[in-house]
Amino acid sequence: MKDKVFDKPIEKKFEFDEAVASVFDDMLSRSVPFYDEVRKLIVSVILAEEGEGKHVLDLGSSTAKFLLDLDSKLTAKMHLKGIDNSQAMLDRAKQKCQAFGADIDLELADMLTYPFGGEDIVVSNYTLQFIRPMQRPELVRKICEGLNEGGMFIFSEKVIFEDKKLDKQLIDIYYSYKKEQGYSEYEIAQKREALENVLIPFTIEENIQMCEKAGFRHISTLFQWANFVTFIAKK
Repeated sequence: MKDKVFDKPIEKKFEFDEAVASVFDDMLSRSVPFYDEVRKLIVSVILAEEGEGKHVLDLGSSTAKFLLDLDSKLTAKMHLKGIDNSQAMLDRAKQKCQAFGADIDLELADMLTYPFGGEDIVVSNYTLQFIRPMQRPELVRKICEGLNEGGMFIFSEKVIFEDKKLDKQLIDIYYSYKKEQGYSEYEIAQKREALENVLIPFTIEENIQMCEKAGFRHISTLFQWANFVTFIAKK
């Protein structure tokens, strides 16, 4: 289904309810620059570390688009799991996994209280930015502690820049991108208002420092388009 969530007046702050879940795949592809390419890139990085019995955990797995893509490419038997705190998203994900015959474990869970442990790779695509800034460092620390030695945390985030002029220029460029994807100025404005104080981005430096303080030894960027960045942190 095509994303038309914000073509009418909003009545509440943004949340991952049934209305969003029903159009989420389209929303991602049209709202996040190079989303499909980044997803494929992350899959390729994981395939380079492929191994029997390894555990991959996707935080905020939504409709399981990423996990299904990874599952279709694997040649080794790896344990794939996704957690999400939206039942509407999980319902969609389970339907898709059943349709594709994919053996993917899906769980309704809050990542803030999830008992991390035994993971080889943790993925978080545009999810941390919805966690309150004060809670984010502790979550990343728990992710790091739960990873097996040599494990990886791959995450994508919308970022901000300390250079306010540059920050505004990149936001304007992003809004122009969304118009090119078919979103109206009204829809863009409505979504911006709905996300106010819900999506709170860090700078690139703040994301890297957060990972360093959590205990990761090597942190790099895999991809960047304007204010959208994918990071990889290794334990």
